[in-house]
Amino acid sequence: MFHATTILCVRKEGAVALAGDGQVTFGNTVMKHSARKIRTMNDGKILAGFAGSAADAFTLFEKFEGKLQEFRGNLTRAAVALAKDWRTDRVLRRLEALLVVADRESTLVISGAGDVIEPDDGIAAIGSGGPFALAAARALAENSDLSAGDIAEKAMRIAAGICIYTNDQIKLETLS
Repeated sequence: MFHATTILCVRKEGAVALAGDGQVTFGNTVMKHSARKIRTMNDGKILAGFAGSAADAFTLFEKFEGKLQEFRGNLTRAAVALAKDWRTDRVLRRLEALLVVADRESTLVISGAGDVIEPDDGIAAIGSGGPFALAAARALAENSDLSAGDIAEKAMRIAAGICIYTNDQIKLETLS
């Protein structure tokens, strides 16, 4: 499990929201409160977030952006190609992180074990607070009229109240 992060992606009624907390933890010490762990890619058409080591995540972001260019913005093909490289490359396979990426059609979780997983309900979460955010987002999505962005923000705040490695300085990006 990756500590120090919660990333949550919510898809609802044609909109996609990706949220990440801002806390960076080193051991049992909070080193930073306002880190940005999510970003847009491919001219704002793709959302991406990471959990894990920051240096590893930035390396993976760069590799993923390269794959997006190689496959002309095709999210699934880029994700599969990154997972393959991540699993087989001597240097990349040592990187410790998880990615959540999304476009208007798909949400994918990518791991260094070669996994590319698309959640059934369009909601995905990674990091130490991921299970809390996922549960909260699913409950809100099924039982409210909130937008994808509002669900992501409220679910992240619930996770921040439970997970000691997640704070409530939430960054949010949306596609609609």
